[in-house]
Amino acid sequence: MIDSILFNLMLIGFLGIASQWLAWRFRMPAIVVMSIAGLLVGPIFGLIDPKADFGDMFKPIVSLAVAIILFEGSLNLDFREVRGLGKPVFRIVTFGALLAWIFGSLGAHYVAGLSWAVAFVIGGLFIVTGPTVILPLLRQAKLKPRPAAILKWEGIVVDPFGALLAVFAFEIINFLISEHVTATSLLLFFAASIFAGVFGWLVGKFTAFIFEKGHVPEFLKSPVVFVLVLASFAISDQIMHETGLLAVTVMGMTLANMHISSIDDMRHFKENISVLLISTIFVMLTASLSVDTLLRIFNWNIVAFVLLMLFIVRPLSIWLSTIGTDLSNKEKLLVGWIAPRGIVALTVSSYFASVLLEKGFEDASILTSLTFALVFSTVVAHGFTIKWLAKKLDLAIDEQPGVVIVGGNSFSTELAKTLQELKIPVLIADSSWQRLIPVRKAGVPFYKGEILSEQTEYYLDLTPYEYMIAATELDSYNALVCTTFVPEIGRNNLFQLSLRNQGEVDLEDMVHTIGGRILFQENVTWEELNKRIERGDVFRKTSITEKYRFEAYLEERDENTLLLFALKPSGRIEFFTEGASPKIEQGDTIVSLTQRCKEMKKINEKLAEQRENNQNGNVK
Repeated sequence: MIDSILFNLMLIGFLGIASQWLAWRFRMPAIVVMSIAGLLVGPIFGLIDPKADFGDMFKPIVSLAVAIILFEGSLNLDFREVRGLGKPVFRIVTFGALLAWIFGSLGAHYVAGLSWAVAFVIGGLFIVTGPTVILPLLRQAKLKPRPAAILKWEGIVVDPFGALLAVFAFEIINFLISEHVTATSLLLFFAASIFAGVFGWLVGKFTAFIFEKGHVPEFLKSPVVFVLVLASFAISDQIMHETGLLAVTVMGMTLANMHISSIDDMRHFKENISVLLISTIFVMLTASLSVDTLLRIFNWNIVAFVLLMLFIVRPLSIWLSTIGTDLSNKEKLLVGWIAPRGIVALTVSSYFASVLLEKGFEDASILTSLTFALVFSTVVAHGFTIKWLAKKLDLAIDEQPGVVIVGGNSFSTELAKTLQELKIPVLIADSSWQRLIPVRKAGVPFYKGEILSEQTEYYLDLTPYEYMIAATELDSYNALVCTTFVPEIGRNNLFQLSLRNQGEVDLEDMVHTIGGRILFQENVTWEELNKRIERGDVFRKTSITEKYRFEAYLEERDENTLLLFALKPSGRIEFFTEGASPKIEQGDTIVSLTQRCKEMKKINEKLAEQRENNQNGNVK
């Protein structure tokens, strides 16, 4: 074992982020990779043991990390997102959670062999899914908006209530078996839960007030929120264990629905922090498991309980709770299958295992093994099947990366038609009906609205689109659009047309710090591109093969031909940009803008070649 806390912290962080990168690179569930990494460096090879290394600081570190992750998730819970889904979401997080608690507790008693007291504590805890596992899966699977919204809301809202249910069940047990515990203790539990909710709401309101009134400078807003989240969690949790999760969830939902101007900056900051915390905490937890805990997972009672939770408890609770809602059978099937457990289940179960053992419940010794078995099984099963099942049920968005073009004009319309011919999802967004007339006539999908408006997030689903091109006549607007969408799309996939006045120093300086990558060649501006379309230039698609290499294509092309992008066999698009060109290989398709006379010449040459081949065939 490595005897250095500093080195262990570095190793945990490195493994977490490396796991995220490997999952992204090879299209695997990130949680699975992180779990395997933690098991390898922890119980299997014994390189680190975070629980022993960090000592008394281990639980507070994990608890505060879970609070921040839960707050970041709840910061995305805007009620406008569930328009038309209010009834099924409400039924799932209330009636569905209650059914899952009852069914899970019955299974824990009759199948896992736990006493009634321990079964009802752990049954309440196992209703949670949580943002630590749901959000990475949703990013990976690219579900359609309805099932994605349901799973996200359930995961975030039910997370604190699962912990509270476990606490409630424990308080009931105390009340029944202990002579020193009275009904006052139960009343205190409910009072503490109500206080946590109200306190989280007040902190959220206070945060919005000081931000909107300008009492906090921009550079301090994210740190202030960070500290207030920790305070909200710690104060509530100090009053009653596990109520802090409720406080930060309510705080995040309050801020999300007040629509303050700083919400996006906070959301992006917290999302970055959340990814880092999820990566490190999951590695820490799995690395802290003992070999004995892992071996006990193969107990037949535990295996049978996991299968029961996977194939009966979850589907049945979702199916019963959504009777009478407008969810389709396909949506019920997908939501009823996807319920991975994560960090909250692992951390809270370890707490209750020790507390219940102190109370004399010897069967609580298997809680950690039982919980990890359920966590790992659900993460693996749901992580590897969510995309496949969503595709089979037609609830996933096409994997082919799409393109959003901002600005309706002649060039963007023709470019969109070409992308459609290549089976690439495309959409043109513009706030003017007048500019969208040629787009609509061409049969290209469009969105009428301001792309920078806050409302766009709730009326336009950008999940299918990995690339964005700002193609309006205003350079500053194009730069603003690209800068705004950096967190969602990524700077490498944001493009804008060449600046019209490249000679001005201030614009050249600007493009290095804000805006997107400049498309095509220098001085190929909005005016130049639209003039080419109006004079009759056409888009040409050329396949690069073993016989017809890229070098030959460059030699034969007309000097006025403008290279636009290359479509890779994998479906990825690589644009030609100012100062950089994609590496063209065999199997790629190059799309260019060329003069019609050149195109007609090519067509005539092909026709002549076909006639010659036909004549030779007739002679033979």
